Amino acid sequence: MNDRLFIAALHLLPKNAWSRCIGAVAHARLPRLLTSPSVRWFARRYDVNVSEAELPLSDYRSVGEFFTRRLKLGARNIDRRPGFAVSPADGRVLNSGEIVDGRIIQAKGRDFSVAQLLKDEEAAERFFGGHWITVYLSPRDYHRVHHPVEGTIRYAHHIPGYLWPVNQAAVDNVDELFAVNERVVTYVDSPIGEVATVMVGATSVGHITMAYDEDLETNRGVDKGVRHFADPIRVARGDELGTFHLGSTSVVLFATPKVRLADRKEGEPITMGEAITLKTTG
Repeated sequence: MNDRLFIAALHLLPKNAWSRCIGAVAHARLPRLLTSPSVRWFARRYDVNVSEAELPLSDYRSVGEFFTRRLKLGARNIDRRPGFAVSPADGRVLNSGEIVDGRIIQAKGRDFSVAQLLKDEEAAERFFGGHWITVYLSPRDYHRVHHPVEGTIRYAHHIPGYLWPVNQAAVDNVDELFAVNERVVTYVDSPIGEVATVMVGATSVGHITMAYDEDLETNRGVDKGVRHFADPIRVARGDELGTFHLGSTSVVLFATPKVRLADRKEGEPITMGEAITLKTTG
């Protein structure tokens, strides 16, 4: 189907309700006689590297449980060099660059404002002149997201919205895609300045859970708003931040202009833990 016709057809679909239904099916725990073939089919269909999975395929009781799998200990190397930040997820680099006039590139000919993405004008101003990188996660990828930097979580912001797909067709044809989909922003004070990691939901399940706050989850019809924490939450680089239960995309924003991005090409594969910045000093 033509991409624009596909997007036009999606306008008619109740995407959030549909995603909740798909989520219920994906996470339904059925007898192993039924779930094992489904999990194996999913792994083959999307060419998942099953050798990295924490458990044997037969131990996953639903496709959703396999989709949110953890990896074996040591499956990812976290770049621990001082002054660096790392990719929060496996996937491919959609794009990256400097935040100019408070705007971020979505795709050729399309951009959107940081204020719209964060739904917070004051927070957005802190990132003017900084940088961003967007990582797209396909169905074959490991779908747990990790902290790109060490530091202290300042606060989190759940922003309700739509659940458009985040594949290339949607990126090329849906205006301000990442600023209209449901998302969670986690703000961290780090040695290289303030960093915001945005987890953007997508069609089909559209559910996001956060490792640092079990009450903060998306696509449940409840606006969790801004979450401040009475006690500081210290995190290490590479600690688990949250989980996509299907989909999606992570956007990392760096507030400090001194942060410089590593040379990452659009479409380049990347794994969680690889450096995405050059050494930041001063």
